[in-house]
Amino acid sequence: MSRAFLTRYAWLSVAAALGTMALKLLAWMLTGSVGLLSDALESLVNLGGAVMALLMLRVAALPPDTGHAYGHSKAEYFSSGFEGLLILVAGGMIVAAALYRLIHPLPLEQTGIGLVISALAALVNLAVARVLLNAGRTHHSVTLEAGGQHLMTDVWTSAGVIAGVGMVALSGWNILDPLIALAVALHILWTGWRLAHDAVSGLMDHSWPEAEQKVLEQVLDGFRAPEITFHAVRTRISGAQRFVSFHVLVPGAWTVQRGHDLLEQIEKTLVARLPNVTAFTHLEPIEDPVSYDDQGLDRKG
Repeated sequence: MSRAFLTRYAWLSVAAALGTMALKLLAWMLTGSVGLLSDALESLVNLGGAVMALLMLRVAALPPDTGHAYGHSKAEYFSSGFEGLLILVAGGMIVAAALYRLIHPLPLEQTGIGLVISALAALVNLAVARVLLNAGRTHHSVTLEAGGQHLMTDVWTSAGVIAGVGMVALSGWNILDPLIALAVALHILWTGWRLAHDAVSGLMDHSWPEAEQKVLEQVLDGFRAPEITFHAVRTRISGAQRFVSFHVLVPGAWTVQRGHDLLEQIEKTLVARLPNVTAFTHLEPIEDPVSYDDQGLDRKG
């Protein structure tokens, strides 16, 4: 099935970002709270990330071609990295606004209606985040998972800001507003760093996560026997796609057909256990010492 249908979730994310940004900006204008302003700036980041996700999901859905024989799935990492960069920029803007308000404090206004509007925006983000996270895990999309995780951080950020502004309204301690904004900024900066790090890791052909590695080992163990073994097992992730390569050592007296049938069984079993897996196998005679020298990426001769 084509992955182009995943763009519908990106459109949902764009719509949610536009709606929540408008609500949070209205809450900020009504109250003058720099904490609510920081929340609104994160929604601006959400919008930029959602648009980038939409573009990259369309690229990732393109079929393999002569110039990209393994497909375009790595395009999703550009979306995740771009969103991380936007988050870092937004975090810096929030720090600047909060420091200015620490030096020049101002009383808050109309906090009641502002908090109600901000809470409504948080509920919208919570609903969309759950949809994106479920879709990302179901369809193995790093872009949708990153978007969902970012929206969940936005929800927790909004909860913290709402609580902080409420405390300001009850106590009259205006200094709490910029202090809460600084705490929000630190949280946002950490999220941006993590997304950028994960994007770079994906572009560097990171190995499968531990849980998937264990499934791979279980599959191979199911075929191991005195006359069958494996080595040179390597895995990498490319967006939603998983790639694995390994050598299968069998008796040299086997026929080509028998060896081929074994490889087919192994690959079918692996694909049944782990979706979106492409396996590359290499058959070798178990008695030949040369087979054991043929394990490095820099094989020569």
